[in-house]
Amino acid sequence: MNKKKFSFKRRIRSFGFAFRGIGKLIKEEHNAWIHCFAALCVIVAGFCFGLTVMEWVAIVFAIGSVLAAEAFNTAIEALCDFASPAYQEAIKHTKDLAAGAVLIVAIAAAVVGLLIFIPKIMALC
Repeated sequence: MNKKKFSFKRRIRSFGFAFRGIGKLIKEEHNAWIHCFAALCVIVAGFCFGLTVMEWVAIVFAIGSVLAAEAFNTAIEALCDFASPAYQEAIKHTKDLAAGAVLIVAIAAAVVGLLIFIPKIMALC
């Protein structure tokens, strides 16, 4: 890798690339739409139930983890499709693992949500 001298201009530009990636994820990936919709519902519920700071920390980390996992999965799938357009069992295995990782994080996020919201919902009954 080419070692370049530190530059604030390059660092700022790299943030631009990162924000472009986030925009592309949200605009083009259908699964990301589902995750964003779920995140919006959880955020609205969080305000309605008056979450504590620590509950918000857990929610923010859960949402961020799911979206990051989805971005990694999308990047892995794109790279696999570029590297090997034809079907290969090893590529299928790699893509399945990446998708499984998203599912694991999404299930963990759902558990976090249930642990936070079920007691609040039960208190209303």
